[in-house]
Amino acid sequence: MSKLIEGRAWKFGDDVNTDLIIPGKYKLSITDLDELSKHAMEGIDPEFTVKFRKGDIIVAGKNFGCGSSREQAPLVLKHVGVSAIIAKSFARIFYRNAINLGLPVIECVDAERIEHGDMLRIDLEGGLIKNLEKNEEYRFKPFPEEIWVILFSGGLVSYVKKYGKLPW
Repeated sequence: MSKLIEGRAWKFGDDVNTDLIIPGKYKLSITDLDELSKHAMEGIDPEFTVKFRKGDIIVAGKNFGCGSSREQAPLVLKHVGVSAIIAKSFARIFYRNAINLGLPVIECVDAERIEHGDMLRIDLEGGLIKNLEKNEEYRFKPFPEEIWVILFSGGLVSYVKKYGKLPW
């Protein structure tokens, strides 16, 4: 994982719940991650996985990832190649699940200024999102060291496999 991410924005609204990210009818019946991931964001955009390009960025409003606490929602987003998720706020369990899986989730009050299709450059270390389409910059609070080590290890399980212990 790089501390600099660049990708196209996929804009969604408020209260995107985990059943919209990965519909419940699939998350318990399909165990193959490649097959399950074909249904990512199907509840909002049935063509999402066809049009999505690896490295693109999801941008949303408030309370992204609300709903069930199952890890499949952030897992399928990471698996299809989402490089980061920017939102005004996240459901806490989704936020923690994403970090534990090594998927950067960024809380940014200016997320609403980003439009679908905007090209973004995110400096994770510097806490800066640059909108290359609008020539605007948006600040966010960078991750603390405990989160960095998890993200850059590829997630919590990878960290424990590498170091034999939890990072705290």
